[in-house]
Amino acid sequence: MRGNADVTADVAVADVAVADVAVVGAGPAGMAAAVEAAAAGLTVALVDADERPGGQYWRHGPHDEGPLAGQHGRRTFAALRAGLVRTGTRTLFGHQVWLIARDADRFTLHLRPTHDGRGPGTRTLTARSLILCPGAYDRQLPVPGWDLPGVMAAGGVQALLKGSGTLAGRRAVVAGTGPFLLPVATGLAAAGAEIVMVCEANPLRGWLRDPGGALREPAKAVEGAQYAALLARHGIPYRTRTVVTEIRGEDRVRSVRIAPLDRDGRPRSGVRIEVDADLVALGWGFTPSLELPLMVGARTRLDTDGSLAAVVDARQRADVPGGPGVYLAGEATGVGGAVLAVREGRLSGLAAAADLGRTIDEGRMRRLQRAIRRGRRFAAALHTATPVPPGWTDWLDGSTLICRCEEVTYGDLCHAARELGAKDPRTLKMLARPGMGMCQGRVCGFATAQVAAALTGGSPGTPGTPGTPGTPGTPSADDLLPLARRPLATPVPLGEIAALDEES
Repeated sequence: MRGNADVTADVAVADVAVADVAVVGAGPAGMAAAVEAAAAGLTVALVDADERPGGQYWRHGPHDEGPLAGQHGRRTFAALRAGLVRTGTRTLFGHQVWLIARDADRFTLHLRPTHDGRGPGTRTLTARSLILCPGAYDRQLPVPGWDLPGVMAAGGVQALLKGSGTLAGRRAVVAGTGPFLLPVATGLAAAGAEIVMVCEANPLRGWLRDPGGALREPAKAVEGAQYAALLARHGIPYRTRTVVTEIRGEDRVRSVRIAPLDRDGRPRSGVRIEVDADLVALGWGFTPSLELPLMVGARTRLDTDGSLAAVVDARQRADVPGGPGVYLAGEATGVGGAVLAVREGRLSGLAAAADLGRTIDEGRMRRLQRAIRRGRRFAAALHTATPVPPGWTDWLDGSTLICRCEEVTYGDLCHAARELGAKDPRTLKMLARPGMGMCQGRVCGFATAQVAAALTGGSPGTPGTPGTPGTPGTPSADDLLPLARRPLATPVPLGEIAALDEES
């Protein structure tokens, strides 16, 4: 396999048709889960759509030398990569899982090569247990002009820079909320781009809402200080409680309009500045990738950041129909970063081994559980400090695209809610068709639920405490679920679906 000789030779799917544990996703959580499960004596198959391990966080550089110098957690990556070799974990890289079925005491995973020309179509892998570590993707909020060339998700900008050393633009505005804006801005600056401004939608004092949680992970404070020093070194302006309200241009981005926010998270009336730019990197946090967990029936909850996340017990076990055997780790259980994902991955691997009869160190499991609780507390403090501004829909106009695949505008959603009687995101989706295009709501799903809640008053439910009375305008877990559930995890030819019927 290209670029994977240092892990273990890639093998044909037929060579690992049966395993004790199938781990899906080779990011921080998946690598850790595979190493622990294999070290406990289980046969493990690690599947990932990419050609190399590491996921989006440990993305390899353009010359396949592993994560770039300066990347946080490189030593952890190196140790986990060595662990995959030491334990004999079999890797199925360059394969996507598009369907999972359960039959009695086993799971059947249907795989396709990531690149169509790479080999035959769907193959299957069966396993007694399943550890899903699907990660997350960029969460986006629409803004007038966000469909112009030159506007990208912050994660996409960083992936392009890490993966190929390519700058997406020379004069950039980085905007949204959360600490992820900092590595994106400093990475661009180090590569030679001019960063006009970093626009953080929230005030820094938001961390005071949960100081106890913020102090649970001291290393994160050190990391933040390092990025602050880099901002100062590159002379990057950093403005809090500030957002991009409009992106201007015809053939591509030419300039952006920026506005300060009031205490209610709404752009201040009449206060705008305009700056020239050829790149806008927008980052509003991340949304857990739940296609596979939902496919096997995992229960969900509303996380502190307003995203839908999967429910797990103290050993990372999902509550699914058909009994135990499914474990979830990493961002699928709530976005919390790579360090927390590694801890959850290790715990899920140990739990799977224990449930399959292997002897494990219970003391080590308890230590991991304590560390995971600290990480979750810190993640909650982070989400509390950097929420989506409650008044973000105020910067939309009727022609602003919400769903780019189906070209559904904000005006279309308003019409469906006010004239056609749509009272929830599911009905809004049926009447106006957001989320029915190629991405199946991965980009627009969160925004559509937010718009629906703003137009209709929202459903009962507060982030983190589903089922309790919440603030009007807050989507509930039930609002988000129809926009997150997809019958297939990834697009496949119709012939592959027809073949399933023939097999059955």
